[in-house]
Amino acid sequence: MRTIAVTGGSGKAGRACVVELRERGYDVVEIDIDASRNPDEPTLIVDLTDLGQTIEALAVADAVVHLAAIPAPNILPDGETFRINMMSTYNVFSAAATLGHERVVWASSETLIGIPFERRDPEYAPIDEQHPRLPEFHYALSKLAGEVIAEQFNRWHGIPYIGLRISNIMEPHDYQRFPGWQDDPTIRRWNLWGYVDARDVAQAVRLSLESDVDGADNFLIAAADTCMSRPSKNLMREVFPDVPITGPVDGTDTLLSIGKARAMLGYGPRYAWRDQLD
Repeated sequence: MRTIAVTGGSGKAGRACVVELRERGYDVVEIDIDASRNPDEPTLIVDLTDLGQTIEALAVADAVVHLAAIPAPNILPDGETFRINMMSTYNVFSAAATLGHERVVWASSETLIGIPFERRDPEYAPIDEQHPRLPEFHYALSKLAGEVIAEQFNRWHGIPYIGLRISNIMEPHDYQRFPGWQDDPTIRRWNLWGYVDARDVAQAVRLSLESDVDGADNFLIAAADTCMSRPSKNLMREVFPDVPITGPVDGTDTLLSIGKARAMLGYGPRYAWRDQLD
């Protein structure tokens, strides 16, 4: 594959993906409904909730990276968040099948595993891809629906659909906030203190495009560590004392397991918040 369409190319992950893919020699078509966040980058303005526009926009590409979405709850009313995310995902998946794309890489979400952990605690830690999918709001519900649709489109058409359950995305300037979390572990309990650098998301996207993974598969994508200085086991004992630790955890290791992404994609996070502050 040579030409990659990146939807949501003006967002945090999208900007990093465009840079990563171009540095690796790919031709990139950046697609977004709003180019204002990245005004210096040529952007194809597309309403992905319109199937005709989506097919026309993706026709020039060999594969698609679908990152466009309403990125969180409480931005739009719940029903509108679900409608936009669901229709844009369906249209991208359908267009890729219609056009015979080589593969689809798309942004699922860590929120599928029950985040934020308010209604119930996680069942175990480190959490991996086998943890029950427990969406707690409409944004997460749209991602669950996307994973189900990906399974069926793969069954129908044989195109690989690689879903990345991406943790809380950070850019370099965001790391200035991390010291303010250290005295209160409950501030970031909502996602087991997870985060991921946008540039590592871009690495995961590129590896997903280049991997030999078939089918419709999903991978947790996070940093190698938590956003906290205290050891991860201490965090669990203090905040989630009844949650069993079922896998190896050393020091400040992430509690969102990236073992599957390491093994199957070759993913290895390159950025940690402490190094960025230093």
